[in-house]
Amino acid sequence: MKKKWTRVLVCAVITVLIVTASAVPVFAAGDVAGAIENTWTQAQTQIKTVVNNVVFPVVDMILAILFFVKVGTAYFEYRKHGQFEFAAPCILFACLIFTLTAPLYIWTIL
Repeated sequence: MKKKWTRVLVCAVITVLIVTASAVPVFAAGDVAGAIENTWTQAQTQIKTVVNNVVFPVVDMILAILFFVKVGTAYFEYRKHGQFEFAAPCILFACLIFTLTAPLYIWTIL
């Protein structure tokens, strides 16, 4: 019985030592929020250009392809079962409209 408690005590001490050795406090040097804000203001035009000219068109293309594929599969399901499923094409269409119009207002929100 004493051997078991000794083993548990040794395991607990080793665990505490590992936790204290790996839990080193990290202190930020200076004003981190100010550095992030300065970086954003310096790179803002580049980020906007890349997002407007690359990211949004890629997302739009993916959503358009998914929308037309889903409408096609919904049509074939309608021909097979006689019931048209509107939910998925409507959700994809709404997302497509959202991403198509997002460059007009997204930068005023951010």
